[in-house]
Amino acid sequence: MNAPLPTQLHFDVQGLVHAVAQNQSIDAFQASLTAKQWELLGTYLQPFAVRQGQVVIEQNASDRTVYLVETGQLTVHYEDDKGRLRLAVVEAGSAVGEGAFFTRQPRNATVQAASAAKLWSLSPIRFTELTNRQPQLALEVAMALGSLVSRRLANRPKRVAVT
Repeated sequence: MNAPLPTQLHFDVQGLVHAVAQNQSIDAFQASLTAKQWELLGTYLQPFAVRQGQVVIEQNASDRTVYLVETGQLTVHYEDDKGRLRLAVVEAGSAVGEGAFFTRQPRNATVQAASAAKLWSLSPIRFTELTNRQPQLALEVAMALGSLVSRRLANRPKRVAVT
């Protein structure tokens, strides 16, 4: 299940921009950013790759980092109080971690790579820096994440994806 990563990985925020533009689903990260704003946002994001099977977010962890998905698929799952497993799939052009980002509560689900994936993380510290230096850009990112939470909560199968 831990498949190897490609030997040559290249990260460019334009790959993320393309993924976001291509995702027309209810689960898309819908930020209204100019090309210049995307480039600027990219300087606050940390790109990294994950292997198939690698855990990105652990249920009950207290981390508030948000992850934007450039390539690959992530699965979101948790066991509820009756022992049932809930599952959602998150595709390229979407995000995970937005629930804890806003609530400051422990993560309510585990997120795992269903395939090799390229992700971009936005930590709370980097978001605070973005807020202080580029408040309008930070507001747009926060509004896009808030919109994603709202759309997921309104769509029963996607509710579990609010992590």
